[in-house]
Amino acid sequence: MRLDGKIGIVTAAASGMGRAGAIRFAREGAAVGVVDIDQPGVDAVVAEITAAGGRALGLVGDLREDEFARGVVRRTANAFGGLDFVWNHVGHPGPAAVEGIDMADFEIAIDLNLRTVLVTTEAAIPEMRARGGGSLLYTASTSGIQGSAFSPIYSMAKFGIVGFVRSLAKRLAPEIRVNAVCPGPIDTPMLRVFVARPDQQRTAGQDKETLVRLRGQQNPMGRTGKPEEIANAALFLISDEASFVSGAALPVDGASTA
Repeated sequence: MRLDGKIGIVTAAASGMGRAGAIRFAREGAAVGVVDIDQPGVDAVVAEITAAGGRALGLVGDLREDEFARGVVRRTANAFGGLDFVWNHVGHPGPAAVEGIDMADFEIAIDLNLRTVLVTTEAAIPEMRARGGGSLLYTASTSGIQGSAFSPIYSMAKFGIVGFVRSLAKRLAPEIRVNAVCPGPIDTPMLRVFVARPDQQRTAGQDKETLVRLRGQQNPMGRTGKPEEIANAALFLISDEASFVSGAALPVDGASTA
């Protein structure tokens, strides 16, 4: 198993890519702290992992609360005996427009996309050093490596994640590897937020599922990605197979940024 004996955390793990990652990591031998604000979703993921013979700890709360964000690291390390990796997957699409922006929405997006990962990272570094090293992974986006006309605030935040990753990779080497996975259009609830925004060009009356399908058809691969495909990339970056990979922002996007 590729993560046998490892201990890690996945944030925003109750659905979509985070859920797929938590389940996959547990299947590969890791003990996983499953973090989300969605109690039923966390319970379902923990139940699926434990039913398959894996180890998981449900951690429910708002990562915008610094004490909770630090606490998920402490509680996971205490429960399983240390910490080897964190996948900071939590994020927020943010407001669509710059003109007339709602600053309260902006602050939520910045808190979830940037502040939470900073606080969790701060808490994780000493725990990983105590284990002799580890792996930090962040979810950026293709919007973090090329601009998005329809999501400039999201792009702002995700470019920040990529810059943070590249800086930390140099700062923490050789003890801790630091990377980002950059999903393209993936079949998740967040994609439905993006495609349904009022400033997207679309035919009147098309529902979200039609818009998601059309978005996939525009991709060079002719489809949207699956959450499990992001989990597979995350697994590689976290695992020892990527032992010389640090500072990378890996697009998993069906060639959309090629």
